[in-house]
Amino acid sequence: MPRARSQQISLEDTPYYHCVSRCVRRAFLCGDDPVTGACYEHRRGWIEDRLLFLASLFSIDICAYAIMSNHIHVVLHVNAQKAQNWSTLEVLQRWHKLHKGTQFTQKYAKGEALEDFALKLVESSAETYRNRLMDISWLMKELNEPIARQANAEDKCTGRFWEGRFKSQALLDESALAACMAYVDLNPLRAKISQTPETSEFTSVKKRVAAAKHQKQPKPLYPFVGNPRENMPDGLPFELSDYLELVDMTGRIVREDKRGAIDASLLPILQRLNISSENWLCIETEFGARTGAVVGAEQSIAYYCDSNKLNRKPRSSHNQLLA
Repeated sequence: MPRARSQQISLEDTPYYHCVSRCVRRAFLCGDDPVTGACYEHRRGWIEDRLLFLASLFSIDICAYAIMSNHIHVVLHVNAQKAQNWSTLEVLQRWHKLHKGTQFTQKYAKGEALEDFALKLVESSAETYRNRLMDISWLMKELNEPIARQANAEDKCTGRFWEGRFKSQALLDESALAACMAYVDLNPLRAKISQTPETSEFTSVKKRVAAAKHQKQPKPLYPFVGNPRENMPDGLPFELSDYLELVDMTGRIVREDKRGAIDASLLPILQRLNISSENWLCIETEFGARTGAVVGAEQSIAYYCDSNKLNRKPRSSHNQLLA
């Protein structure tokens, strides 16, 4: 039986989630429609701009994304502590960039004097907004609804644009996180709409490569901060250079006309995560088709089931591969 979305996202188990939204109509979300000949390539820009704008407001970091012809992938990190540290004013300022709020929250944000009863209402509203600004469902809603309205207006039609709200997968450990991020970043190569990761338009990996050329990391994206250690800063638990090398080499191999094996001795990230080169190649070619609502090593899955009182393990064929 399907689980409620509120039960699928549990920050006690993991702050990392892979979300997918698909277009319900035959007409393409982006790219060229081979039937009508219409080009919707510009819609990729709509989505990327909106996604990165939301990342600047929400306490949810963008780890990876890929905007495809009829669906979008995002790997998200929920930073609950960051949201809890915001002041009431900062919460309201962020929320007001999305919605008007209330008459009292607007006055508070402008520094106007308020009665005690109004201040209590402001604090209550701010807590509601704070929770929304670290809620994946709210982020996906704020991403998808404006895009649907824009696309419907452009197509001169009404009705449902997205297949549903969105699908999510919990990424329970570093192995699952690395595998999912690489899977998302390599989506355009598998779809044969780009030749290399750095030329994959509207993807996180292209932004990371462009910034890396200047010894920087793109501000809108969750940064790589190196392997786990004491007093570790906030960020992805990998070396950026290791990850980019992993994506590049995997992209060269994952082609129908060119099968091969990765030499793990060249890829420290696979050594640390204890994933064999053979298993890694299998993960990256079949991740989307064979993974279920949660992804991770056997130990991570077992802990997840115990903490969520599940009698049966969620379907995920890659547990053994990630072990």
